[in-house]
Amino acid sequence: MSGTDMHSLDSVGVWGGGVTGGLVAGIAMGLVLHFGGNQIELLGGLATEPGTAVGVGWTIHLMLSIGFGLLFAAIASRNAVQQLMDDFSDYVIAGLVFGAILGLFAGGVLFPLAMERAGVAALPVPFLPIAGTTAELFSALLFGFGHLVYGLVLGGVFATVNGITPSGVRERAPVR
Repeated sequence: MSGTDMHSLDSVGVWGGGVTGGLVAGIAMGLVLHFGGNQIELLGGLATEPGTAVGVGWTIHLMLSIGFGLLFAAIASRNAVQQLMDDFSDYVIAGLVFGAILGLFAGGVLFPLAMERAGVAALPVPFLPIAGTTAELFSALLFGFGHLVYGLVLGGVFATVNGITPSGVRERAPVR
């Protein structure tokens, strides 16, 4: 770390950043998934009756978002990782990488396991105005984009909660 960008994380900032970052990032991602293609309803539909799928989907999504935000906080606060973090942009990049890995894990492991548990062979995509392979590709791209949004917001909020601001903000309003 350079001398001007020194920062230290305390447990309140780490865990508060994980919870807050996970929640805010979960809301941002959830809005992308909800309005982009009703994927939040799909998540809820795996766990409950169709009439309550949206509310249950949001609840499950936000709980998972906070849990993964805490996982990010645990990883980002490790000494080995901290030695690689110099400024705000490093946290945003770490968040993007985390979101990408999380998207691959969720799409390749978690979602298929939930589908198997619910006895669903394939995801229904009746909410899209297109059908077939095009709908599946759109759904997968939206899912991936949502996880990148999650990571971007998570990294930025985590850094901000811990007092690490973008350099442009720091230059205009120096912290003393």
